[in-house]
Amino acid sequence: MWKQLIKKAAVLMLAGTAVMSQSAFAGSQSITGAGSTWVYPLVAKWAAVYEKKTGIQVNYQSIGSGGGIAQIKAGTVAFGASDMPLTPEVLATNHLIQFPTAIAGEDMIVNIPGIKPGELILNGPVVADIYLGKIKKWNDPAIQALNKGLALPDMDITVVHRSDGSGTTFTFANYLSKLSPEWASKVGANTSIAWPVGVGGKGNEGVAGFVKQIRGSIGYVEYAYILENHLSYARMYNAAGKLVSPSLKGFQAAAAHIDFTKAKDFYVILTDQPGDDTWPISGCTWQILRTDAPKASNEMVTNFFLWGFNHGQEMARSIAFGPLPPNTVNAIRAYWKHNLGI
Repeated sequence: MWKQLIKKAAVLMLAGTAVMSQSAFAGSQSITGAGSTWVYPLVAKWAAVYEKKTGIQVNYQSIGSGGGIAQIKAGTVAFGASDMPLTPEVLATNHLIQFPTAIAGEDMIVNIPGIKPGELILNGPVVADIYLGKIKKWNDPAIQALNKGLALPDMDITVVHRSDGSGTTFTFANYLSKLSPEWASKVGANTSIAWPVGVGGKGNEGVAGFVKQIRGSIGYVEYAYILENHLSYARMYNAAGKLVSPSLKGFQAAAAHIDFTKAKDFYVILTDQPGDDTWPISGCTWQILRTDAPKASNEMVTNFFLWGFNHGQEMARSIAFGPLPPNTVNAIRAYWKHNLGI
């Protein structure tokens, strides 16, 4: 399983400088990266096969998008991964570039006695009120109104959220901000936010673990974690008013409304997109590189991800990560050449 594919996470620490030295990668047959727990299942699968094919190790530390952004800014890793895109202004200021990796999505997971996967129905405003602490019981009238005929218990809701800086949190909070004016004004969207209620788990793994343990709980995780851990998930209403289940088809439907190639530095947001089949909490992971890193280091990173784009798409689909279309991959290669000279 992907959790066992990569155990080792290496971080190259630098002495007295924020930028990797030219010697840091001299003769190296490994690449270090850190960040998004969302994309960890995909990087792990790709890395295991890539090492067998090339002998090059990809050591990736699943520490959350906030950590990945901090480490690539400091130059202590070859690449950072974030599920929140950085603005072109932030990238330019910090000598960074970013490019998308794959399309995916996240969903609400629950631990409600007697409720099977896919039976519970939710929408954005109700989820926002749960996470604002306004809806406290599973048999609240607002939840019952969406679930006529479903026997919901008179049980307290335990809200579970991320405790670390997280692009998964950004995507989730960005979605809630679009559906709930109160959420937008009181909480907003970022990798780290001031949670009104709840308990925090580290990484997608931590949130999934807490929800599995705590009866009456609700959390949000990337869909691959739902598949891997056989978690009970909710169906959601999308922007078109259609009731949908999380799926690769739904994530790709969201991405179909966005043209990555026309966005400066690939800065796009995929939440709450139109379309009957669209999954409402869809997103993407971006890899972040330093423009002033050694060219050999950036070449190793880009070679790995280009291999994934060209040869790793069936592995991606197996855990519900949607491949980027060929025109986007071509745009990424042109972007690398323009910004990195490779």
